[in-house]
Amino acid sequence: MSVNGYSDRINHALAFAAKHNDREVRKGTRLPYGTHAANVAVILTRYDQDEAVVVAGILLDVVEDHLRDRYTRDMLEQRIADKFGVPALETALAVVMRTLDDDGVELSHDERRDDYLDRLSAANDGARWVCAADAIHTGSTILADLDRTIDPGSVWGRFHSGKSGTIRWYRRIYERLRENGFALPIMDELAHVVTAMERHEQPHESSTRI
Repeated sequence: MSVNGYSDRINHALAFAAKHNDREVRKGTRLPYGTHAANVAVILTRYDQDEAVVVAGILLDVVEDHLRDRYTRDMLEQRIADKFGVPALETALAVVMRTLDDDGVELSHDERRDDYLDRLSAANDGARWVCAADAIHTGSTILADLDRTIDPGSVWGRFHSGKSGTIRWYRRIYERLRENGFALPIMDELAHVVTAMERHEQPHESSTRI
């Protein structure tokens, strides 16, 4: 282990993700996109997840970008698995948002989400941990941005599906994890994020209880 508590492989993954995203910022902000990978790592290590799961969480967006760039399986193995191990790559691949289906047909926005949830049902618990941690940090970031702005529409306007669709998407992730028997402690944290987002949907009514 290194002095900061992360293994050399996790530190390598953090540096790799930071380099990949070095010119990207979070949508609608000036924050480096690489901060997301680091925060996902923090969440997963807080729940004592093993190295392969943490690395998969860090590299999730990198793998997703490579798929969008039409990387083949062999290319992904050379780029990711050879450096970080096959388990980390397999875990990330189980919960990336794909743009193409297994036959190479391009998916619409809604089809991508349905495909994601279908594959989440077949994923192992490591991939589900990554899914939950990714949703927690992204959802928490949205909530923090809403707390800092006097114009909520500027936050929701970043997303293709708008306010209602974005909130509903996080609810669907939570419900699908529950349906598949993923009842581990991180789900309490995800439930808190989803409930807080739903309060923005119906500010004068009690949100759906989880």
